Amino acid sequence: MGLGVIERESIARRAAKEVENGMIVNLGIGIPSLVPNFLQPGVSVMIQSENGVLGIGKTPEKGDEDENLCNAAGYPVTAVKGASYFDSSMSFGMIRKGCIDLTILGSLQVSQAGDLANWIVPGKKVPGMGGAMELAQKAKKVIVVMSHTDKHGAPKLLESCTLPLTARGCVDMIITDKAVIEIKNNSFVLKELMNEASVDDVLRLTDGRVRIDLPFS
Repeated sequence: MGLGVIERESIARRAAKEVENGMIVNLGIGIPSLVPNFLQPGVSVMIQSENGVLGIGKTPEKGDEDENLCNAAGYPVTAVKGASYFDSSMSFGMIRKGCIDLTILGSLQVSQAGDLANWIVPGKKVPGMGGAMELAQKAKKVIVVMSHTDKHGAPKLLESCTLPLTARGCVDMIITDKAVIEIKNNSFVLKELMNEASVDDVLRLTDGRVRIDLPFS
């Protein structure tokens, strides 16, 4: 069972708090694409997309879409003042050069070592790994946003990923519908609880080493 609108927006809202003024940010598809709608007042950032846009804004209102302006997933976006456009080779040059301060990605699994598996389920047809491989390795900070469990209720935070990896040891933070978790010293570090989840919920639904570092814990 997938996440509802409230859970998805709560994850995006929390992820938006990690976006600092002046950053260049790349967002994955799905929940990451909601982040611009929740940026803090006064925070000015330039959001980059692999298809060649720097300066993506909020999601356009229905009926106000520009058919020539979309993100890497093909979904309509708006542009902020000062936005620029370029070809995909320059876009990936920016990524590979290390110019992206923060990337926020979805994922299928994350290991306690920070390994990322977000591109394929064996046996499923996908067009390819896409830009996640470069972003995961070259962005200065990598945040994963996702449901805490899969549609069968199985943990997505694991001691070791069972799906093919996108990149090793790259994830800094995970924000789920249950918790905000950092990766440190080959462990999941529980920093915050989300959506009225309890510590017991997080421990029960996480298949890996969890250290608790909550305020007043």
